[in-house]
Amino acid sequence: MHELSICQGLLRQVEKVAAENNAKTVELIRLRVGALSGVEPPLLERAFEIARAGTLAAEAELEIEEGPVVVKCQECGASSAVPVNNLVCQYCGEWRVNVTEGEELLLLSLEIET
Repeated sequence: MHELSICQGLLRQVEKVAAENNAKTVELIRLRVGALSGVEPPLLERAFEIARAGTLAAEAELEIEEGPVVVKCQECGASSAVPVNNLVCQYCGEWRVNVTEGEELLLLSLEIET
C-alpha cells in the first residue's frame, strides 16, 4: 500500500509547516487528490490513521477533496472537465489533449493550534 508512504511524506511536510508556525497541534489537514493521481482516498484515510500516531497531527482530521480531470485540447484550445475513462475534448471530440488537472496530490491547508 503506497498510501502509507504518501502519508508519511505528507506528515513530514505538515510537521515542518507546523514547526515554522510554532504549532502545538495540527487539528485539520485538507488535501486535493486528483482522479488520475494513483492515490485511492479510502486507502489514504486508513493509512493516515496509522501514520499520524506520535506526530503533531495525532488527533487531526483529514479532509480529502477529490479533484476533477481537466484537459486542454491541442486542436481547438478549449479546456473541459472529462470522465477518467474518456480523455477527449468535450467540445470538438479531439483525442490529442493535455491533462491540466487531475494528476495532483496537494496539501491545500492546515488548521493548527498555537
